[in-house]
Amino acid sequence: MISSEEKQALSKRLDFIGLDERARKVLKDLGPTIRDNMSAALDSFYKRLRMFPETARFFRSDEHMAGAKRRQQEHWGVVGTAKYDETYVEGVQSVGRAHARIGLEPRWYIGGYAVLLNELVAAVVRERWPSRFGRGGSDKLADEIGVVVKAALLDMDYSISIYLDILEDQRNQAEIARKKAEDEQAQALAALSDALARLATGDLEHTLPSTMPANFQKITQDYNSSIKSLAGTLTTVRAAGEEIFRSSASIAEATNNLAHRTEQQAAGLEESTAALHELTGSVSGAADGAQKASQVVQVTLEEARTSGDVVTKAVSAMGAIEKSSEAISKIIGVIDEIAFQTNLLALNAGVEAARAGEAGRGFAVVAQEVRELAQRCANAAKEIKGLISQSSSQVQSGVGLVNSAGDALNSIIARIDEINTIVSKIAAAASDQSGSLKEVSAAIGSMDSITQQNAAMVEETSAQTSTLREEVERLVSSLRGFKTRDLERSGGENLGRRQDDQATSMRRAS
Repeated sequence: MISSEEKQALSKRLDFIGLDERARKVLKDLGPTIRDNMSAALDSFYKRLRMFPETARFFRSDEHMAGAKRRQQEHWGVVGTAKYDETYVEGVQSVGRAHARIGLEPRWYIGGYAVLLNELVAAVVRERWPSRFGRGGSDKLADEIGVVVKAALLDMDYSISIYLDILEDQRNQAEIARKKAEDEQAQALAALSDALARLATGDLEHTLPSTMPANFQKITQDYNSSIKSLAGTLTTVRAAGEEIFRSSASIAEATNNLAHRTEQQAAGLEESTAALHELTGSVSGAADGAQKASQVVQVTLEEARTSGDVVTKAVSAMGAIEKSSEAISKIIGVIDEIAFQTNLLALNAGVEAARAGEAGRGFAVVAQEVRELAQRCANAAKEIKGLISQSSSQVQSGVGLVNSAGDALNSIIARIDEINTIVSKIAAAASDQSGSLKEVSAAIGSMDSITQQNAAMVEETSAQTSTLREEVERLVSSLRGFKTRDLERSGGENLGRRQDDQATSMRRAS
C-alpha cells in the first residue's frame, strides 16, 4: 500500500508530465504494440549493457539477465494498461530500488531507457505510420510517440527519484552511523582516557566498563585483560622485589659482619704470625742451646770417665798402700812418695772435679779428703813411728772413702750418660720443632696474605651489596606506587614476613 502523500505525488507527476485521461487512453491503445515489441527492445537493451564493462558486471549470468528481463516485461505490461495506481508505483519503485541496490548509476539507467525508447518509437512508427493521405494521421502518430516518451520519462522519474531517495537515506543513515560512531568513539575515548590517567598514577584496579559500545568491546576486553595481566606481573615482580630487598638486606648485614670478622681474623692472624715468628726464633735458639748443652754434656761425660779411671787407679793404689801398710815403717821414703803422688792425684781430681762443675762437687770433696789423707800420710811419714797404728786405720778409712768416691763417680758417669741421652733427644726434638715451626710460620704467613685479600674482597662485596640493596629499594618503592588489591595484599604479607625475619635475625644475633 502506498501512502496518501505518494498518491498526491503521483497525481502531480501525471498532471505535470501531461499524462491526462486522453493521453492515458492513447497509451492504453498502444498497450498491445508495447507488449509485442518489448521483448525485442529489452534484448537490444541487455545486448547493449553487455557491451560495456561498467554495466556488464551487473548481469554476470543468463539467469540473472532473464529474471531482470521478465520483471521489466511485467512492468511495461502494467505501463501498457495505463493504470497508474498502487501496482504501478510499487513496480517502478521496486525497479528503482533494485538499481540502487546493485549500484546502477542513473546515467546508465537513462541510457538504457534511450535504447528502449528507440525500439518502442520505431515500433510505434512502424505500426502506426499514417497513410499518405491527410495530415490527421501524422498528428495522431505524434501524440502516440509523445505518450510513449512521457510514460518512459515518468518511469525514469520514479526510478531515479527512488534511487536518489535511497542514496539520501543511505547518506542520512551513514551520517547517523557516523554521528553514533563519533559519540561512541568519544565515549570510548573518554573512558579510555580516564583509565589511562588512572593507570599513569599507578591504579591497576580500574578497568574499562562492560557497557562500552559494541565496536569497542574487543578493545575493552583486550585492555582489561592487559591490565589484569600487568597487575599479575607487577604482583609477581613486586613480591620478587620485596623478597630480593629482604634478601639483599640480610646479605648486606651478613656481608658487613663477615667483613668485620674477616678484619678481626686478619688482625689475629697478623698477631699470630708475629708471635709465631718470635716463637720460632725462641725454639731455634733453644734448639741451638740444647745442641750446645749436648756437646758440653758429652765433654763432661768423657772427663768423668777419665776421672773414673783415675779413681780406679787411686783405689788400686790405696789397696797397695793397705797391703804395704805393714812395711810402712821400713819404707818411709816410699810412703813419702806415695803421699806425694796421692796429693798430686787428689790435686788432679780436684781440678777435674772443678771442671765437672756442680756434678763434680761430691768428687771435689772426695779429692779434698784424699788430699788431706795424703797430707796426713806425709805428716805420718814424719811421725811414722808414732802414728803407724793410726796410719793403718786411716789407710783403711781412705780405701773405703776412695771406693765410695769411685762408686759415686760411676753413678755420676751413669747420670751424666742419661743426661747426655736426654739432652741429645731434646736437641733433636727442638731442631725438628724449629723446622716445623718455620713451615707453620710460612703457612700462616700465606694464610695472612690470603686473609688480607679476602678481607678486601669482602669489603668490595659489602659495598656492591649495599649498592644492590639501594637499587632494589628504589625498584620496590617504584612498584609500591601501583595500586592493586593483589599488590597491596602481597605487599602487606611480604612486609610482615620481612619484619618477622628481621626480628628473628635480631634474636639470633643477640
